[in-house]
Amino acid sequence: MDTTNFKASTWQALIKFDKEHGFFKTKQAVLVGLSGGADSVALLHFVKQMSTKKHFDVYACHIHHGLRKSAGKDAAFSSSVAKKLNIPFIIKKVKTPALAKEEKLSIEHAARKARYAALGAVAKKFNCKKIALAHHADDNAETILLNILRGTKAKGLLGIPVKRPLGKIEIIRPFLVISRSEVLAYIKAHKLSFITDETNLDDAYTRNWVRHILLPLLETKQPKITAHLLAMASDLAKYIKRD
Repeated sequence: MDTTNFKASTWQALIKFDKEHGFFKTKQAVLVGLSGGADSVALLHFVKQMSTKKHFDVYACHIHHGLRKSAGKDAAFSSSVAKKLNIPFIIKKVKTPALAKEEKLSIEHAARKARYAALGAVAKKFNCKKIALAHHADDNAETILLNILRGTKAKGLLGIPVKRPLGKIEIIRPFLVISRSEVLAYIKAHKLSFITDETNLDDAYTRNWVRHILLPLLETKQPKITAHLLAMASDLAKYIKRD
């Protein structure tokens, strides 16, 4: 796919998704979670474009979990990305290991809990009504498989919600309509830089194991397994309520 056709088709898909779900509204500020990885960098760039079109303020927040020696470099890189896009930026440090120990949670669960709490606090500080996160279609398929592995009620088969409340703030996921490969193509088309979190390569984490081992194994038998999982979730959403 050439760059021109890619930009047109992906942009159209994202715009249609926005129209369906009403992610972005005039004068309604949006906070973007920025890890520095490809997904969040692409999302920040996209939200910036939408802010110019729809006239709303954009802010970026990097969550420093204090788990890796390279975390400081990730924060510095994220800061440089926001600066290039002329977007106000804040680093929020959280005490993930302490929270995991205190509440007897896995590091993954504690990091997620701390991350959402921190993003909510920053959004409130900047008076943002929305928090945009960069989950994409492949993340959604992985989540469905993860829920099955862990044991889930029917609503777990719905995958990642497009929108959900976080107190009085709304979490939105504008990239759920596109795949990981499309995100990378977006990065390439717009000549954006990103970093790779080495923990994303560690299969000791269950999600990484699903991504790197289980899904590829399933794809050897059914190349369209991701599409099938997402189609199932879409069908079930007609009959199952999340809450």
